[in-house]
Amino acid sequence: MINNDKYGFACRAVSTVALLLSGWLSASAQESAVVDTRGASMSEPLLTVSYTLEETIAAAQDQSVDAMIAKYTFLAAYWEFKSFRASLLPSLNVTANLAQFDRSLRLLQNSETGDMNYISNYNLQNSIGLNIQQNISFTGGTLSLNSDLSRLDQFRPSHSNTYYSQPVTLSYTQPLFAYNRFKWDKKIEPQKYEYAKRCYIESMEGVTASAVELFFGLLLQKTKYDIACKNYENTRVLSSVARERLKLGTVTQDEVLQLELRMLNDSLSINTGKTALRESQLAFNSLLRLRENVDVDPVLDTDIPNLMLDYREVIDRAVHNSSFTLENEIAVLQAEAEVARAKAQRGASATLSARFGLSQSSDVFSNAYKGLLDQEVVGLSISFPIFDWGMGRGRVKMAEARSELARTEAEQKENDFRREIFTLTEQFNNQRSQFEVALKARQIADRRYEIAMSNFRRGTVSVTDMNTAQSERDQATEAFISALADYWKYYYSLRRKTLYDLASGYDIGAEFDKMMQK
Repeated sequence: MINNDKYGFACRAVSTVALLLSGWLSASAQESAVVDTRGASMSEPLLTVSYTLEETIAAAQDQSVDAMIAKYTFLAAYWEFKSFRASLLPSLNVTANLAQFDRSLRLLQNSETGDMNYISNYNLQNSIGLNIQQNISFTGGTLSLNSDLSRLDQFRPSHSNTYYSQPVTLSYTQPLFAYNRFKWDKKIEPQKYEYAKRCYIESMEGVTASAVELFFGLLLQKTKYDIACKNYENTRVLSSVARERLKLGTVTQDEVLQLELRMLNDSLSINTGKTALRESQLAFNSLLRLRENVDVDPVLDTDIPNLMLDYREVIDRAVHNSSFTLENEIAVLQAEAEVARAKAQRGASATLSARFGLSQSSDVFSNAYKGLLDQEVVGLSISFPIFDWGMGRGRVKMAEARSELARTEAEQKENDFRREIFTLTEQFNNQRSQFEVALKARQIADRRYEIAMSNFRRGTVSVTDMNTAQSERDQATEAFISALADYWKYYYSLRRKTLYDLASGYDIGAEFDKMMQK
């Protein structure tokens, strides 16, 4: 008869030995796999460079695609404003009709008999003129000065030359009761250009925010990867110590298995962390337009400015500097311009035109400028709708409703903007204390882990306590980097909202003149 106690003890012993052996073989295999993988990655031709946060921001603003987009978006707005300014200045144009040859039959009516006859037309016409035109923004009219000379060569029925000169012709066209586009453009276009300048600076601050996010994202992933590698090495050493202590009976098999399991998990963390690190590296390189073989080592700087911000000062800077206020003002102005357009198109329209000039014609060129005859032309054209089924009134009401909507939306946006600034200011002020707590926690966790490592070697700390100390250290390190990242995220978010350097105390600008020269 079999003894069940002895049989159970033997089975448990065999199972334990098999489990230990399989754990040791798996850990050894995993260790080899990790070393092989890292060795393979290191075999690729990599160029390792170090970047601080400031260097990352400078490189992103200088060479990133987003920075180029911001630049060319501003340049498009600049040339649009340049075109508007040019429209306010006099324009000088030369017009010419050269070698207008006409050989055809023309249907003409005899003024005396009323008969219709086809008459042979055989001539050559040439003309040249000089025109100066000036838009009058105050009235919406157009003033022009012209000088023209024409020559007509008639070949049949007899050959003759005729010159027609208009040395000076001054004309003015003035729409009455019409929408004055120049008046409203003088109000809106300078605002739009100033808005484009501020948007450019804000876009560059947006590039800075992206650089900060990717910098700390890369730093965090690299830290996680380094922690995983270090934990693996430490656990491997501790596992070796634990196996020796197992022979002495100072640790249990369960504790040894805990270390074996921890080592396997650390090896998995290495592989996972390596993939995440590579993704962060590629995203960072993409922003800075670096080649894929560049391996960036982010440099951690724990120095942060000692700032406590006042909400009133921050909101004043934001309202004065940012594009937000200009955006609302432009929206209201454009809505008011549409109301003025609708009102002008609803009622009567009239155009007053006047022209004064001197002219003469002769078959001799020199005589075409002698004995000049004056000419005056004045006219008024009027259009008045009698009944339009209320279409004009409806357009005005619709434009007025949109104008009120623009004002209401501007007021709501301002309230939301102020609330956002308040939240960011409070988050920034609180984040410094969060960072200091995270820094202290990391220091304590590092010290506790070192003590736990030392005590474990002496046999005074259990594996469970050792694992707890390691996990707390890892969490404290990641929390510290996240707290530092949040601090700079809030800082640069406020810079973007206020266009104001909070640490140095000056408004953020750009060298627009240099941009125009390139």
